[in-house]
Amino acid sequence: MLHSTADTLPDTVPALPKAIDHNRHLPATAGVAWLELGWRDLWTRPMPSLVYGLGIALLSLLVIVTMINFGWVQILFPALAGFLVVGPLLATGLYEKSRRLASGEPVTLGTMIFPHRGGGSHLLFVGAILMVLMLVWMRAAVLLYALFFGWRPFPGFGSVVEMLFTTPTGLIMLATGTAVGGLFAAFAFAISAFSIPMMLDRRLDAFSAMGLSISLVWNNLPAAMIWGAIVLLLTAIGLGTALIGLIIIFPLLGHATWHAYAAVRD
Repeated sequence: MLHSTADTLPDTVPALPKAIDHNRHLPATAGVAWLELGWRDLWTRPMPSLVYGLGIALLSLLVIVTMINFGWVQILFPALAGFLVVGPLLATGLYEKSRRLASGEPVTLGTMIFPHRGGGSHLLFVGAILMVLMLVWMRAAVLLYALFFGWRPFPGFGSVVEMLFTTPTGLIMLATGTAVGGLFAAFAFAISAFSIPMMLDRRLDAFSAMGLSISLVWNNLPAAMIWGAIVLLLTAIGLGTALIGLIIIFPLLGHATWHAYAAVRD
């Protein structure tokens, strides 16, 4: 006698695990609250944060001067845009300060530069990926210039605005470059928005942290998009003020990014 499949099953079948939901139901304007919390952390024991911001500004100035001295002015603008790609890695010490403030641990410039926690080699791996993304973007920018202007030499800073904004070729190249750069920036933002703070907090491996970061960004897209726009605007202001504004803006964004991670952390 044949038995049905149902007869051979146990009376109670274990339920499948529920799908993990990374939607934190954040308001689209959550980034404003993160900025407020970042501002509070900045001015709580402010000296380490301001020294950190000054160091980032001086490092950026050194890179700019080096590129000019080596005659690499044609990739200076893509390199400045690439600052957004590697910025999350450079802000690691600021995440550590906010984490320490939240847990009541002492804060010094040394503990920010050399945090005892973190993913170690996994953190360096994420940094290497961000650096590669930045270099590929800079190379793509050079190829775009060659595609639209051929072998024409770079006209220099005095003529670059006129070349880009007053010629049809320049406008098309500007639009194309913005779209391509936006793809690089979006991917870099997705993998690094929460992964680096997560590795400091949870000590996850690089791939798990980047995957979780992408999922958290995707499932909280309105808040993430507005937060990304805030980061872009404030970074542009910091770079546009001859790097002086970066001394305050970079620590502010770093501390605020920790609170963005804290908001999505389960």
